[in-house]
Amino acid sequence: MSVLLLQLAGPMQAWGASSRFARRSTEVAPTKSGVVGLLAAAKGIRRTEPLTELLGLEFGVRLDQPGQVLRDFHTAHTADGKSAPLTHRFYLADAAFLAAVSGDRNLLTGLDEALRRPHFPLYLGRRSCPPARSVTLGVHEQPLYEALSGWPWLAADWHRRKAARTVRLEIIRDARPGEPVAETIHDEPLSFDPAHRQHTWRAVHRSHVTISNDLTERAGVTEHDPLSLLGG
Repeated sequence: MSVLLLQLAGPMQAWGASSRFARRSTEVAPTKSGVVGLLAAAKGIRRTEPLTELLGLEFGVRLDQPGQVLRDFHTAHTADGKSAPLTHRFYLADAAFLAAVSGDRNLLTGLDEALRRPHFPLYLGRRSCPPARSVTLGVHEQPLYEALSGWPWLAADWHRRKAARTVRLEIIRDARPGEPVAETIHDEPLSFDPAHRQHTWRAVHRSHVTISNDLTERAGVTEHDPLSLLGG
C-alpha cells in the first residue's frame, strides 16, 4: 500500500469546512478538501475541471504543532469605492501538521513530482498562507495509519524544546468500514467549480500516538527559502 506524506507548516494556515458569509472560520487541522485542493493546484487542475483522479484518495492528518487561533478583521472596497461588509477571518498561527494521502502508487508518484514543481502556487487553505517548508515528504510503501504514527515529529525546534521527552499527538483520518466513527465532517470534495461547488460528508476516526521528542530525528524538516531560487 502506497502513501504520500506531506508536511503542512507555515506562519499562518486556514482550513475552513463550514465558513459562511462574513465569518470565515478555520478547523484545528487541515481538511480533506483543502489538501485535495493543494494537490490539484500542484497538478495544474483548474477549478472548473473534474477531480476524478483525486476523489478516491484516503486521507489522514497528525497534529504535530497545533498552533494558536487568531482572528483578523478584513475590510475591502468595490471598484466604485463602496465599502464591502466587514469580515472576521480566523487563522492558525505557527502550526505544523503531518498529512497523508493513500492510493494508487502511480498517481501518488505523479503528485509527489507535481508538488516539487507545482503548476500553480501552493497555499495552506487560503492564498495568503504559503507553506514555510517543502510540502512533500515523498511516497512510501506503508499503510496510511502506520505512516502517520511512525514518522518523526515535525514540530519546530522552539516548540520541541518546551516539550517532554515523548509527546502524545492526535491523528484524524478517514474511518474505515467497521471502525468507530468519532464524527462526520462536510469536507469531502466533489467539485471546486465556483458555479457548482460541491462537498459531501465523510466519517472520521480519531486516535492518539506517542512520538519521541528527539531533536536529531527531524526527517524531511527543511526550512523553505524562496530567495534561494533566485540564484546569484
